Amino acid sequence: MKREIIGAACGVWLCGAGLSFAQEAGSFLSPVVVELYTSQGCSSCPPADALLAELAEKPGVIPLALHVDYWDYIGWKDEFAHPGFTQRQKSYAKAAGERMVYTPQMIVDGVARVVGHEPDEVAAAIADASGVAGPVSLRVRREGGQIVIEATANPPLDAPAMVQLVGYRDAAQVDIGAGENAGLVVEYRNIVTSWERVGLWSGRVPLVLRADAPPEGSAVVIVQRQGPAEILAAAVVD
Repeated sequence: MKREIIGAACGVWLCGAGLSFAQEAGSFLSPVVVELYTSQGCSSCPPADALLAELAEKPGVIPLALHVDYWDYIGWKDEFAHPGFTQRQKSYAKAAGERMVYTPQMIVDGVARVVGHEPDEVAAAIADASGVAGPVSLRVRREGGQIVIEATANPPLDAPAMVQLVGYRDAAQVDIGAGENAGLVVEYRNIVTSWERVGLWSGRVPLVLRADAPPEGSAVVIVQRQGPAEILAAAVVD
């Protein structure tokens, strides 16, 4: 059962979490999260899918492929598509005052929006986000069938942040039989299978939270400003 815990008593936190409060404010480094909004029915997407596969091999980057469902009507149903991923992309657009969504689109650390098959633009956005220290320290670990999430913020956050648990499949090869990409065999990486908000954290007291691990595949925890907006911290669950 998932539980939302906004904070923990300081005494419990100091004994159990083992994190230092002496670290300089805003000095925590986190991997860069790259969300690719893609579809097997989009003729412009295979180069972006290939670029995401390259990013999956790079340290310091967490690339995630979210397959949307709004191209399913043109002759090929994307088996990885989920309406929730379409809604997440639309929420990003609404937060930015944009009226349309498109594929392939990459969103870097919840802020930069770039065309997903433009490697120079993607590289520049990742470079801008890399090495930028933030206020949140995040630690995650597995305990049996659960994931333990611990976080602190220095300085404290000025607004609550979403704590999200993302499940993903490391790789899959798909032989596309119809639609705009008919005849292509595409290797997909880091295919998101679930995206759940497991807590809303005040960011003013330490966080200790337990959530059920995704039933299969890999997982990453993301702490993000509401909107959705800036990603404050992320960590892959080993």
